[in-house]
Amino acid sequence: MERRERASKIILGAFAIFFLWTLFQIVAPVLLPSHSIQDLSGQTGVVDNDHITDTMPFPINGVYGCGDRLCHQRSDRSFFINGNQMPFCSRCTAIWIGFSIGLLFLSFFKVPLDERLIFIILISLIPIGIDGVGQLLGFWESTNIVRVITGVIIGIMCGIAIGILIEEAKNWFKTKKVNN
Repeated sequence: MERRERASKIILGAFAIFFLWTLFQIVAPVLLPSHSIQDLSGQTGVVDNDHITDTMPFPINGVYGCGDRLCHQRSDRSFFINGNQMPFCSRCTAIWIGFSIGLLFLSFFKVPLDERLIFIILISLIPIGIDGVGQLLGFWESTNIVRVITGVIIGIMCGIAIGILIEEAKNWFKTKKVNN
């Protein structure tokens, strides 16, 4: 890993997009009337709260709609702001935060795509895997703090991995342009 001479504009742009998306997830419950969103519990990959999100103003309905599709939104596994449940559970929120952190880090540092990075990415999967499987098998019920820690860890690594893919694609296009 080495420090970049100049920040990568394209990765910094990706960071800005994910940072604003994550920030809006935190701001959205504040913009709604206090204590108006109490229980969004449902299933991942299923739209089960459209009767709630359809009544929200744009663009708040968009972020809550994405949460409805991508997250289980269990209220006991979510944070509340302004008395309102956040659009994503604590782990998913932490993954989005970690994603932004990973992209910001990669904007200023170069990380080589090698075996060591692959090993680190695989190791970063262990905490979320242990916690998720332990919960699934009924060995314990994880706390939101543990969910945040495991989510941030994997989110940072995913942000770094996506940043590397962006950089590799940029280099590939640059090489292809030179060769043509």
